[in-house]
Amino acid sequence: MVERTPTTKGQTETAAGKAASRLIDQRIRELGDWRGETLARMRALIRDADPDIVEEWKWRGTPVWSHHGIVCTGETYKKVVKLTFAHGASLPDPAGLFNSSLEGTTRRAIDISEGETIDAEAFKALIKAAIARNSSSAKAKKGAKAAPKQEATPQDKKVVLLSGGNPQIAKGEGEAPVAAYIAAMPGWKQDLGRRLDALIVETVPGVRKAVKWNSPFYGIEGRGWFLSFHVFTRYVKVTFFAGTSLQPVPPGGTERSKEVRWIDIHEHDAPDDARLAEWIRQAAALPGWIP
Repeated sequence: MVERTPTTKGQTETAAGKAASRLIDQRIRELGDWRGETLARMRALIRDADPDIVEEWKWRGTPVWSHHGIVCTGETYKKVVKLTFAHGASLPDPAGLFNSSLEGTTRRAIDISEGETIDAEAFKALIKAAIARNSSSAKAKKGAKAAPKQEATPQDKKVVLLSGGNPQIAKGEGEAPVAAYIAAMPGWKQDLGRRLDALIVETVPGVRKAVKWNSPFYGIEGRGWFLSFHVFTRYVKVTFFAGTSLQPVPPGGTERSKEVRWIDIHEHDAPDDARLAEWIRQAAALPGWIP
């Protein structure tokens, strides 16, 4: 549980950071193998690159390092420790450290397997570049707020949120409408949308994307759609169109929904990325839904 103090905002944030650091300490101890050692080593490099970096604990199970926004996350799987940079696609990477999530337009990741080592100086340079990018973006936003307001163009207008907070995005194929949908997802759901999109792209390279019926759809060219997600008031529904053929079968569904099954993810849930990735892999290999 995050500590709170009845004093100033700064003191509250400090308490929250200490609580997150303790949870990361606990995660490293619980792993108790090469993954814990790797996570501890990369954490030390992150702190060395920026002593002022803030440690957070998001989605009830993911270490996060932030400075003017998320710098990177530290996820642990059975075979890799994954460092995902929130805006890695826009960062210089002369050492070629990024080796995962390369298809997306925003994120990039570094997967570290057992026995592998990472160039420490190149990694710290990447952390500093991410912080510089976040700082520049934060200054730009602050300057934009201070600038005189101009008449909005149609492209500047905010996306309308429909019932339950679901973004109203025009029907379209490709990356752009899906990115627009995710960018308009309200509150905590936006981070979840980015996380789901990155996981799908990583699991199914070359995945086809579209927005239909105000929902992102993912499929295989010529084989239909295997997954979509949709914003509701208290959760995000992730739907597998051939859900009854997955092992194990996702928990959501009714007798009337035939083959369709889903999982509802609430704000304080801790989605199992490994389980989600396995469902995604299975679903992509099956015949998809063709409207």
